[in-house]
Amino acid sequence: MRIAFRPKLLDCLPGYSREQLGKDVASGITVGVLALPLAMAFAIASGCSPTAGIWTAIVAGFIISALGGSRVQIGGPTGAFIPIIYGIVAINGFGNLLGATMLAGVFLLGMGLSRMGQLIRFIPVTVVIGFTNGIAVVIFLAQIKDFFGLKIDNLPAEFFARIEVLVAHAHTVHLPTLLLALACFVFLLGYNRLAQRFTLLRKAPGPLAVLFVGTLVSALFGLPVETIGSRFNGIPQELPGFGLPDIGIGDIGRLISPAITIALLGAIESLLSARVADSQIDDRHDPNQELMAQGLANIVAPLFGGFAATGAIARTTTNVKTGGRTPVAGIVHALVLLGIVLLAAPLAAYVPLATLSAIVMVVAINMGEWHEFLELRRYSNNYRIILLSTFLVTVLFDLTIAVELGMVLASLFFIYRMSELTRIARLPLDEEAEEPRFLYPDGSMRVAAWQLYGSLFFGAVNKLEELLDPCTGHPEVVILDMTRLVQLDTTGLEGLENLREKLAKRGCTLVICGVNDQPRSLLQRSGFIASVGQDNVADTLARALERSASLLPSLIGEGEEF
Repeated sequence: MRIAFRPKLLDCLPGYSREQLGKDVASGITVGVLALPLAMAFAIASGCSPTAGIWTAIVAGFIISALGGSRVQIGGPTGAFIPIIYGIVAINGFGNLLGATMLAGVFLLGMGLSRMGQLIRFIPVTVVIGFTNGIAVVIFLAQIKDFFGLKIDNLPAEFFARIEVLVAHAHTVHLPTLLLALACFVFLLGYNRLAQRFTLLRKAPGPLAVLFVGTLVSALFGLPVETIGSRFNGIPQELPGFGLPDIGIGDIGRLISPAITIALLGAIESLLSARVADSQIDDRHDPNQELMAQGLANIVAPLFGGFAATGAIARTTTNVKTGGRTPVAGIVHALVLLGIVLLAAPLAAYVPLATLSAIVMVVAINMGEWHEFLELRRYSNNYRIILLSTFLVTVLFDLTIAVELGMVLASLFFIYRMSELTRIARLPLDEEAEEPRFLYPDGSMRVAAWQLYGSLFFGAVNKLEELLDPCTGHPEVVILDMTRLVQLDTTGLEGLENLREKLAKRGCTLVICGVNDQPRSLLQRSGFIASVGQDNVADTLARALERSASLLPSLIGEGEEF
């Protein structure tokens, strides 16, 4: 298999103009400034330091843009990872999170190298909506502690334990924190409307404006609220250390499950983001190249203290809207973040955690597709069960289990639906019944013809049993018309072989006709046609009846009359 590694950047460089460079640089600066508060907020919400979030955005963002399969994809930490990362950090520690991220990167790289990019699209939309809305709820609940300023040392990752702790500490609400967070929350929710009225606001992304205003208000009035400086001692104004995560060989086993979750969610979100961007710029991304870039980004970012990253829909959309059309914009966005860290890191110490929690809450609200719940009445029970089950398990238990459950339910319902579409119908042979050789003395048919519809697979093979029902009579020849059989699997093949053997024991001959390409290939390769006999394989039903007529004399005792 030939491995094609060709970043989209190489396709954009020929004919690259100075005009486009100006647009990409301007867009990269805008997205870089927008990414700063989001990177810090997502990191803190995930139980990590804001520094880890920023370096994730810098390192992973640079690699995803430089090596990815999309022209405009912007990579970095996202809200969807918050419940996963928080759970890993709470249970296994930050060092093991870095290990799980690198392992997920290996999985993503392997998915891209094996050209599995297209397979991600097979995940049903019901599962995607269910766990996306579930993640949004989990993110929202996780911000209650910092939003209300509750005096809680460690917030459990498990849902029921978290609710119990939040209720037990509800009396510790810190009024200044709550008022600041609420003001930032309302301001950010109505920011777009304000931007339409005030031209100045249109030039600044909402999260950045809220971050600036919240920090300024907190500093000017000396609000007694927790800040990045008071909890994390600020952000170091230097490059991070470079090295492998401090994990042992024995830790790898328990990191496989969360790593698979990170890889799966990262693949889904990045390719979904790339598809959305394609529709906005009339382009087509390379899903396998994108997965390889995502894998490399998640392998390299932990070496600088970063954690899981993927394509970010909001930042990618902002990039498109502000004129970015090549990966150069994403590279500039990473360099802008690097410049901010090296030049203005000390100012981050004054950022209130209440402001960041308000930003994350608004992100959670915006990422959920809440209208889908209202639309459920329009869809089937199968659709509702899959979506609601995935949503509830995501919120109450675990994202990994939720995705697995959603996929299992979707597969089972699909199998059931396909089995319902598979039919075996008896064909009337009225004209042939006039011929005495086709009749028993009692008038019943000596030749029975059946037509197969749909797909004869493991979920529908039991329908062949109808042909052996004594109520259908005891014909001496059974014709199977496969003209409308579009697919056959090995279980269906085994069912046909069992049918042939049982008919043979009754002294009945099986004749098949109208076999399409896919079933014929399997029947030929398996030796089934040889077992049936090439003479008993006809092109049409008419030829099958002619073959049946030739078989009947050999089955009738000499001198027997009708």
